[in-house]
Amino acid sequence: MGRTLQNTMINLGLQNACDEAIYQLGLDIEELEEIEEDAGLGNGGLGRLAACFLDSMATLGLAAYGYGIRYEYGIFNQKIRDGWQVEEADDWLRHGNPWEKARPEYMLPVHFYGRVEHGPAGAKWVDTQVVLALPYDTPVPGYMNNTVNTMRLWSARAPNDFNLRDFNVGDYIQAVLDRNLAENISRVLYPNDNFFEGKELRLKQEYFVVAATLQDIIRRFKASKFGSTESVRTVFDSFPEQVAIQLNDTHPAMAIPELMRIFVDIEKLPWSKAWDITKQTFAYTNHTVLPEALERWPVDLMEKLLPRHLQIIYEINQRHLDHIAALFPHDVERLRKMSLIEEGGTKRINMAHLCIVGSHAVNGVAKIHSEIVKTQVFKDFAELEPEKFQNKTNGITPRRWLLLCNPGLAELIAEKIGEDYVKDLSQLTKLHKFVNDDIFIREVSKVKQENKVKFALFLEKEYKVKINPSSMFDVHVKRIHEYKRQLMNCLHIITMYNRIRKDPTKLFVPRTVIIGGKAAPGYHMAKMIIKLINAVAHMVNNDPVVGSKLKVIFLENYRVSLAEKVIPATDLSEQISTAGTEASGTGNMKFMLNGALTIGTMDGANVEMAEEAGEENLFIFGMRVEDVAELDRKGYNAQEYYDKLPELKQAIDQIKSGFFSPKEPELFKDVVDMLFHHDRFKVFADYEAYVKCQEKVSELYMNAKEWTRMVIRNIAASGKFSSDRTIKEYARDIWGMEPSDLKIPPPNVPRDSAEDKTANGTVEKA
Repeated sequence: MGRTLQNTMINLGLQNACDEAIYQLGLDIEELEEIEEDAGLGNGGLGRLAACFLDSMATLGLAAYGYGIRYEYGIFNQKIRDGWQVEEADDWLRHGNPWEKARPEYMLPVHFYGRVEHGPAGAKWVDTQVVLALPYDTPVPGYMNNTVNTMRLWSARAPNDFNLRDFNVGDYIQAVLDRNLAENISRVLYPNDNFFEGKELRLKQEYFVVAATLQDIIRRFKASKFGSTESVRTVFDSFPEQVAIQLNDTHPAMAIPELMRIFVDIEKLPWSKAWDITKQTFAYTNHTVLPEALERWPVDLMEKLLPRHLQIIYEINQRHLDHIAALFPHDVERLRKMSLIEEGGTKRINMAHLCIVGSHAVNGVAKIHSEIVKTQVFKDFAELEPEKFQNKTNGITPRRWLLLCNPGLAELIAEKIGEDYVKDLSQLTKLHKFVNDDIFIREVSKVKQENKVKFALFLEKEYKVKINPSSMFDVHVKRIHEYKRQLMNCLHIITMYNRIRKDPTKLFVPRTVIIGGKAAPGYHMAKMIIKLINAVAHMVNNDPVVGSKLKVIFLENYRVSLAEKVIPATDLSEQISTAGTEASGTGNMKFMLNGALTIGTMDGANVEMAEEAGEENLFIFGMRVEDVAELDRKGYNAQEYYDKLPELKQAIDQIKSGFFSPKEPELFKDVVDMLFHHDRFKVFADYEAYVKCQEKVSELYMNAKEWTRMVIRNIAASGKFSSDRTIKEYARDIWGMEPSDLKIPPPNVPRDSAEDKTANGTVEKA
């Protein structure tokens, strides 16, 4: 989520007033803003995407809730010590959180463990352990429309009698201490991005948020008036018309069996009716194609923790397989591939399959990704129900990612095309007519330079490093993962370093390479990559031959508030994942909107960025999806590239020989072994094309005017990538509701007098 203060002031139109008031008190608003902690309540792009979506839903007047867990400790704080990542707990709530309000009146019980009794009245889940879910509400204001939605986050609390019944021997103290076990559910965020960790506590978290949320949604569905807890509606036929639930990846997949359990066991609906309502209610967004990221929970863990849900999943699967067997008789292989249960070794539940079967719509998050989802990852499901599969290309909120973080550029744009673009980013196309306007070119360039100077001062103050603000800022910030290929960037840095040392007199376009991002604490290779980058940086930054031509900075503790500083100052945005691995990416869009040029592969949303701006206005290089598939077919041999490319060989030999780690020559052995023997992401295969493309970048950078013209073309083409556009598509194509640009009357205007002017006719969706 990042910080809330400035975003709230902007969306309420209060920034200037607050600024002035704080100034009158002899304070500085920027200092105040810097005190606020980031709410690090999610992982990488997936967590930030949800935050952008909440902003857009409120801005579009959609009655929507964002549900999640109120983690006591968010994504860890990253410290770099001696070049290594060290994790520290993120105690973001230590000073309290003024934006949230506890709602104990809506506290709900969530059950775990126990057993299932089958009687004449149906199944009963008994002898369970109960944990209470206490909701905290955070307001989500829309942009200048007097609409405020809610983000409701659940915190785990032990009931007062927790474990006391079991301690009849009188160990009261131990029973009270054991309350921690229940409350650990919302203690800490699992910091894995694009990697599945099958821990019991993680499954508990997933069920906890789902069970509390569904009870809350059903309470609101049943109640007639706002805030009431009394049931009025008892018939569920209209449930899918009133409620749409979007599953943000498979983490909330347990919502499907949980809603079935509520309908069948508690509300006593017949199975087929319950299933029909459930399917019409849920839609599923897939966010990754990496096999190691797909959730597959062991059956025996599910049986222990959620025995009734396992039975329901088995029943869903049986009916699903019966349906397929009727359509494709004797096709045993198809049944095996489409089953929700994976046999062989440990029996596991494939959560993506559960989401597809239990939803009425399934979408990927960029055109290329949605194609891969349909033709490769879930091919059999797409053949069965092609109409279920859609694309919804991701977007970013222009409020945070332009107005808030880059006011200079936002103002400059408003001077040229007016302020309406903030709510309709497609209006940025009007900037095309200023591509040859010398004054505008100079102004855009000046704003960028001011942002760079500001960021350089920040780095000097916070990190004690001096950089040259007139050098090219080449920025690669995102989670550290092999598929994102920070290693390839590192090899390019070494290559530039070697070229400068070989001929120090040769013209070299000065660069500051800035790399930032966190590695999952258990991801050995990602942590080695961070260490390597820091080792290379140490060597480069302290070499007098290199001087100020090349500097390498590793940005410690990359997070939303740091992104807001570095993105507006960036010249070159690195989006270099292996084609076919990045579902969409959203950082790429933030850089484009803020006047950076992109060097990237044809992957994720880069493809659509090139489509919008023209491929000639991005620096596209490397293998396409088809080339990667072809290389897989014939077999990728890293040695070939090493033998044929002398600069690659030199860089690898330096890493291998301990040139960057003289005290421990073998330090990077694992990295080199991986690159030669099991590099799934084919760094060597794209190295040559990448280095050549970087030469083109340097060449263009020397022509400031042409560079800035290309920047303007990119900004003018970035309108598609607003999360407002994304959310409009979800609303119309999946949730069945119409966004509204009506401004509801302000709180001081009586509702009756304003009613005829602003009839807000949207259906409420959860």
